[in-house]
Amino acid sequence: MSELFEKSLGEIAGLLQSGEVKAVDAVTSCIERIEATEPRVQALLTVMKDEALQQAEAMDAEGPDAEKALWGVPIVLKDLLAAKGTKTTCASKILENFVPFYDATAVTKLREAGAIIIGKANMDEFAMGSSTENSAYMKTLNPWDLDRVPGGSSGGSGATVAAGQCYAALGTDTGGSIRLPASFCGIVGLKPTYGRISRFGLIAYGSSLDQIGPMTRNVEDSARLLQVMAGHDPKDSTSVDVPVPDYLAALGRESLEGVTIGLPEEYWGEGLDEEVEQACRDAVKKMEELGAKTVPVKLALTDYAIATYYIIAMAEASSNLSRFDGVRFGHRNMEAEELIDMYTSSRTEGFGDEVQRRIIIGTYVLSSGYYDAYYNKAAKVRRLLREDFEKAFEQCDIIAGPVCPTTAFKAGEKADPLQMYLMDIFTISCNLAGLPGMSLPVGLGKDSEMPVGLQFMGPAFSEDVMLSVAECLERNIDPMPMPKL
Repeated sequence: MSELFEKSLGEIAGLLQSGEVKAVDAVTSCIERIEATEPRVQALLTVMKDEALQQAEAMDAEGPDAEKALWGVPIVLKDLLAAKGTKTTCASKILENFVPFYDATAVTKLREAGAIIIGKANMDEFAMGSSTENSAYMKTLNPWDLDRVPGGSSGGSGATVAAGQCYAALGTDTGGSIRLPASFCGIVGLKPTYGRISRFGLIAYGSSLDQIGPMTRNVEDSARLLQVMAGHDPKDSTSVDVPVPDYLAALGRESLEGVTIGLPEEYWGEGLDEEVEQACRDAVKKMEELGAKTVPVKLALTDYAIATYYIIAMAEASSNLSRFDGVRFGHRNMEAEELIDMYTSSRTEGFGDEVQRRIIIGTYVLSSGYYDAYYNKAAKVRRLLREDFEKAFEQCDIIAGPVCPTTAFKAGEKADPLQMYLMDIFTISCNLAGLPGMSLPVGLGKDSEMPVGLQFMGPAFSEDVMLSVAECLERNIDPMPMPKL
């Protein structure tokens, strides 16, 4: 049964439903793979071995349930999603011993569909980073090359799927934090439309930007998870009450006839590594061979997206993280004698450097005298960015371009925070506009031999169209192998 970890989610779900494979077998295969690879990859902060095996044994005693699409399938959660009775740290010292008493809505839906949660994935602290080097506990490494980063902030989720430690993982995407690690790790990463999946139980970084999404080995598996998690949730005021289409039914198209792909001029120019451009252009050429029409489109404000994003994201981080003050929960300095000293020392000891940097900048741009100069202006540019996309989608159905200007970089290579922020140049506009986006692996870089991801973006709530286009392309290019660990 040791080869079971190589199966896709769809394949293992079918074997479990047929009774050919027991839930205990699927869990055991993943646990064995974790034990064999985790010392090198360091993708997981928590492994729920005993709980997962007990749950699997109980499920096997009752037998498969055809009404549960994920019955017996082992899945990993990013460690900022609340899971009842399981430590949830956000990879931060300030939440080192926090154990939620409830599940996030997305986690509840996974459990109701029969999924078995086997671990919590490492991440950049409070989702602030692009390399998973900002975790307070360990640095996750890329399964394709252990000298390189897996991307971030959902780097642990990306690495655990790529390494075969589970069949899928949940990540969150604030400015590219699902799509970037998916690209670096050679897997599929989907950021749904803002409001498509409930954010209840997600420990927030930027409330108007964060979105939960699946990270899987193929497009069909992402569609399966999205089908389970999508839908309105009265517990989340940002959850949108719109019909959920049948994402799996949208797959399987024979060609891309009638589909127009927009290619943003700003995503295909200066600063793009040659090997990334080549792999992405080869994928675009294949879409044209499949019948798609390609047209150039303008996203003229792309150069302003980085500044706009970091002003808004850091302002929201400053507000969201103010609750971690050492009073109600989280790390507390017990030696401080004065209240202000307790606040200061607890937060200084609990938060890492990058989190402190973003809180300070966010507080600054929200402060009296600077709000209008920075935050208010950024909010106006955000609206203009959305209008850019609306104009572009008048000419095309889907936008395509690279996820990142480079393949995965070496650990420690981007020591300058500004260099790290620039890694998000192609992904953040999607979050500012609240649109769906995804990364599809389209090959290995000619020089680095590291995975390259092609990004798709669509109009709001067009995940079905985006998934169908990506799945058609996926079937017509060479499949991405698992890394040789």
